[in-house]
Amino acid sequence: MKNIRRGRQVAVIAAAVALTTLAACSSGSTGSAPAGDTAGGTYQIWDPYPQFDDGSAWVKLLTKCGADAGVTVKRTGYDTSDLTSKALLAAQQNNSPDVLVVDNPVVSTLAEAGSLATTDDTRIDTSAMLPNLLGAGQSGGKTYGVPIGANTLALYYNKKVLDAAKVDPASIKDWASLTAALGRVKAAGRKGITFSAIGTEEGSFQFLPWYWGSGANLTQLDSAQAVAALQLWTGWLKDGYAPNSVLNNTQTTSWQEFATGDYAFAENGTWQLANAKKTGFAYGVLAIPAGTGATAPAPTGGEFVTVPVQSATGRYATSAKIVTCLTGSDNLLATDTTLSYVAPTDAVQQQQITANPELTVWVDAVKAAKGRTGDNLGTRYPKISEPLWGAVQAALSGSKSPQDALHAAQQTAAAAK
Repeated sequence: MKNIRRGRQVAVIAAAVALTTLAACSSGSTGSAPAGDTAGGTYQIWDPYPQFDDGSAWVKLLTKCGADAGVTVKRTGYDTSDLTSKALLAAQQNNSPDVLVVDNPVVSTLAEAGSLATTDDTRIDTSAMLPNLLGAGQSGGKTYGVPIGANTLALYYNKKVLDAAKVDPASIKDWASLTAALGRVKAAGRKGITFSAIGTEEGSFQFLPWYWGSGANLTQLDSAQAVAALQLWTGWLKDGYAPNSVLNNTQTTSWQEFATGDYAFAENGTWQLANAKKTGFAYGVLAIPAGTGATAPAPTGGEFVTVPVQSATGRYATSAKIVTCLTGSDNLLATDTTLSYVAPTDAVQQQQITANPELTVWVDAVKAAKGRTGDNLGTRYPKISEPLWGAVQAALSGSKSPQDALHAAQQTAAAAK
């Protein structure tokens, strides 16, 4: 079994690398995992938050959760891109940490490599977690961790620009009403919408709400619904509602365009809320509309708390206590406030809204969101996402029609299975 597991780990390293360039994830030091005691002692925790030092609320919580479980915690924070490869290598060497906090699309990669214990193995209760968020940590009918929180995308809007164009943001319910609003903004001499369509995972991340909002499925990139979604974006560029700069925009540079005060709308995430307050103009937030109305499913960002496979399975009970402490209602509110996440449970989401009503739109967006590796895609997702962002680039640049671009993407994705 060990040799089979090791072969799988090597085979998925490429997929792991592809998934670490993600939209909206936190970004180290080194540490070695423990080797065997099943009670007491030191438990290793690796996370993707090197920006938090030992005096931070996050590290204090880790320390407390370890103490409550009767152990000492040794925590190491890595950059997100480093964490996945280090976790895979540690698993190969039977030297994994006891608890691993990892970006949600990578869970399926580690699970397929045989690196993660299931929640059946660890007896961690996930019943309070919202199913659409928990889905990002599921593969092959098994659950491999617990979401610690989520972020996603919505539409920020500039109230002054919309007022000048006589657009009521409450009137925007679907693609038609949004496009009509963009037309009125342009007619008023202002700029319409900015987003990121760069040829990386960020581009796919930003396109997915429109793609899924059309009713399209990632298993068929050239469906009529998918073509309609890409035609929406290409139409906006053609009509001057969106700038050509979207082809090279990251989510950061897209936000910088919106922050000038010239644009009516920007597609961006919860992580920009603090920056929104610094813009100096009145703003609001709308859920991204689906094609014919309601809220479009946007992709989820955020991390899962997982338990790597251990040869000393007696350690799982203590690891489970630490995971339950980190993701339980008593601590989630403070944790998700620190990480700028929406909580993964109804109860804590309501606490967040009570404390900050501005989060209502984001909670609604998260409830409609879905994991990129969901629909049982798992490690197939990177093989789909790359041709998808390539198709978006080809269509927006005018080198191919939306239909031809997506047809080529579908052929590429199918060949990569």
